[in-house]
Amino acid sequence: MTLVYGHRGFSGIYPENTMLAFEKAYEAGADGIEFDVQLTKDGIPVIMHDENTLRTTGQDFFVKDLSLEEFLRLDTGYVKSGRFGFTPPPTLREVMAFCAEKNFRMNIELKTGVFEYDGIEQIVADMLKEFGLSETVLVSSFNHFSVLRFRRIMPEVRVGLLEESWVLNAGAYCKSLGAEDYNPTVCFLNDETVAELRANGRGINTWTVNSEEEMRRTLRYSVEIGISNWPDRYLKLRRELCGE
Repeated sequence: MTLVYGHRGFSGIYPENTMLAFEKAYEAGADGIEFDVQLTKDGIPVIMHDENTLRTTGQDFFVKDLSLEEFLRLDTGYVKSGRFGFTPPPTLREVMAFCAEKNFRMNIELKTGVFEYDGIEQIVADMLKEFGLSETVLVSSFNHFSVLRFRRIMPEVRVGLLEESWVLNAGAYCKSLGAEDYNPTVCFLNDETVAELRANGRGINTWTVNSEEEMRRTLRYSVEIGISNWPDRYLKLRRELCGE
């Protein structure tokens, strides 16, 4: 069965990467959530997609330059014209506590593609161990060095290599690095790529699956995880086509 994850929670309606979006994805029946982890200036893991906070909060800062106290003053409800009131971005601890309580799956993206955030892999691994979430998490990154660092620290956790280009022999590449999964954007999935990944025993987790055509295609390919801004629509189509 293709698992349906909310992309940054439930970002089709709610402010992305917020506890509100994560809670609404859970209430909609999603199997899990995808979100991005960065470190504040004082080394606290927090949830924010962009390295810069301008797009999602209207305030022009880099996450790495803010203390936790400063970070929590940001209002991600800004992009939704204040319809949801003050909506601060959460810490990783808040999200993990929620997911542990609800037995809710996670795809954690280590946001190390621009700033490497020294030590983030160990910090995330330690928190996963603290909450006992190693079996319900996938850890991924566009920075494949970061994925390998995490894998050395916590080999029992499934890892995926994020990519948004036409990669030849993606399955063989993942296999050579010991990564169980390949995480391409949905537009780069085709018959040839899927067949090569399956031949190499690799899982497929794809994003951002928003149109009905994209949803149908991923269900036809039986990808392991489909990540969507609209998990409610995706789940409805999965029930109609797969009875699940």
